[in-house]
Amino acid sequence: MSDLIKQLNWRYATKKFDATKKLTSEQLSVLTEALRLAPSSFGLQPWGFVVVTDPAIRAQLKDAAWGQTQVTDASELIVLCRKAEFGEKDVIEFVQDVASKRGVPAESLAEYQEMMVGSVTGMSKDELSAWMAKQVYIALGVLLTAAAIENIDACPMEGFDNSKFDEILGLKEQGLSTCAICPVGFRAADDEYANYKKVRYSAEKVIFTI
Repeated sequence: MSDLIKQLNWRYATKKFDATKKLTSEQLSVLTEALRLAPSSFGLQPWGFVVVTDPAIRAQLKDAAWGQTQVTDASELIVLCRKAEFGEKDVIEFVQDVASKRGVPAESLAEYQEMMVGSVTGMSKDELSAWMAKQVYIALGVLLTAAAIENIDACPMEGFDNSKFDEILGLKEQGLSTCAICPVGFRAADDEYANYKKVRYSAEKVIFTI
C-alpha cells in the first residue's frame, strides 16, 4: 500500500513528453490489459479503447486537440471511447459471454439479464450516453493508476474536438464515440510541471466518517 501511495504522489498530468523514449511492448500490454480489466456497471463494458501509434494520424489528432504536443510526443496515444449505441442486444451478448466463460446455461441468468435490460432500456438517449461515459472514466482512472505503478507517465485530457477525433479515427464505423484521451510515455527532463508540489486538499476536508 505504501508503494501505491508513493507512486500516486509521483504521478502528475505530464505536460511535456520525451519523444525519444518509447514504451516497450510489455509496458504497453500492461496498460491495455489494465483497461480490459477495468470495472464497469453490471460488468457490461460499454466501451472501446484505441491505441494510436501512426505518426501521420497523430499529427491530425494534434490539430484536433488545439496543438497540444502531448498528442504527438508521447510514446502512445490512448483514445477512450464509449459505444455510440447500447441496448438489449449488447446485454444479451454479455450474458452469453458470462454463461460461456462460467460454464452455466444462459437460461440460468434470465433474471439477471432482464434486470440489466430494464436498467439500460429505461434510460433516455442522453442518460445512456452519460452512463456510458461514466464507465469510461472509471477505466481512465484504472489506466492512470496502472501507469503510475509502472513508472509510466500519462496525461488525461478532455481538451480536444470529439467529433473530429471520431472522424479521423473512423470511429463511427466501429460504433464508438470518443470520451477522453490519454497520452502515455515518459516525461521530458525539462518539463517544469514535474517539479511542482502536488496540491490536494487535506484528508480532513474531503474524507468523512459517519
